[in-house]
Amino acid sequence: MHDNDEAADEVADEIIDTLRRWVDEVVVPESSALELADEYPTAMAEQMEEFGLFGATIPESHGGLDLDHVTYARVIEELSRGWMSLAGIVNSHLICAKLIDRFGTDEQRDRSLPGMATGKLRGCFSLSEPDSGSDAGALRCRAVRDGDEFVINGTKMWVTNGERAGIVALLARVPEGDPSGSSGITCFLVDKTPGKHSGGITVSRKIDKIGYRGLETVEMSYADHRVPADRVLGGPDGIGNGLRWALAALELGRINVAARGVGVAQAAYDAAVAYAKQREAFGKPIAKHQAIAFKIAEMATKLHAARLMTYDAARKADAGERVDLAAGMAKLFASETAAELSLDAMRIHGGNGFSTEYPVERYYRDAPLMIIGEGTSEIQKLVISRALLAED
Repeated sequence: MHDNDEAADEVADEIIDTLRRWVDEVVVPESSALELADEYPTAMAEQMEEFGLFGATIPESHGGLDLDHVTYARVIEELSRGWMSLAGIVNSHLICAKLIDRFGTDEQRDRSLPGMATGKLRGCFSLSEPDSGSDAGALRCRAVRDGDEFVINGTKMWVTNGERAGIVALLARVPEGDPSGSSGITCFLVDKTPGKHSGGITVSRKIDKIGYRGLETVEMSYADHRVPADRVLGGPDGIGNGLRWALAALELGRINVAARGVGVAQAAYDAAVAYAKQREAFGKPIAKHQAIAFKIAEMATKLHAARLMTYDAARKADAGERVDLAAGMAKLFASETAAELSLDAMRIHGGNGFSTEYPVERYYRDAPLMIIGEGTSEIQKLVISRALLAED
């Protein structure tokens, strides 16, 4: 067993080394131009397909890499160090895949996971609505049974990869026949043709964002869109279990966002140190001034803590332990750390930090998404406090 662990670690290190070289040679030089133009990184996404990253957490039995959570966190950290949007391209896809793998029927797994593992079939996850974000139970999208089909009506917001996706893990409310007593919120595996229109589905608008650019985040409208009953996640027993299952899958998403925070924080720290060593003021590099040196010491300490918390949550997930507390803590701390370090890096850069010629302004714009996405910091505090104060 020990030899197997060492072999797995060696493979993981090889994957990360390959990815790190690619990020340094390809992503870092090209990302700022693509990001400022809000241009989808088609060539980078194709390379990520070749690396097998769209199948990162999908089992080998369905063509995936079946990476453990720690290695997956390291992958996301490297991608985010280069450009955080790249991590978003795979995250929504893999949340969808996790739902299918963990809660789907054998037929649903066999039908979707092999294509998703290659990246040829892109997935997305759709929970939020215009009037339903943190309060996921308030969603209004409805799915009404009509024979062997469900008819779906509603509007969804903040759908990452929504336009390019060929399958959507959609949360909708089934008004009748819910045996679970959980208001009928159900997950549907909605097949669509990539593009702006497919059946009753319309990508109604692309949401313009201050950061997290270069990949589509869209509003999607469903107007009498018909979905076969066998596309209820988990089969007939899945009625009413959608929200509970979605929240379970989001634990992977929270480890992902924590790892993104570590990656962005690392990039901000690296940029700050490099600039402080070469920029001179009052006759010496600014790194020699105690005010800057102390700031760098604080940045390194927070970065190290964020990374340790993220890997701790990932290890707990690998061990099959309950991870809501650890993932919530990691996501809270790492996302806030990314925001703090990106601003610190901008301060160390002075006026140059406010210029698009340097990448620190991008880190500053990307970081807030991680404070909001996959559960706001306030929701994380709710999750953490409930776990800490739960009755024995």
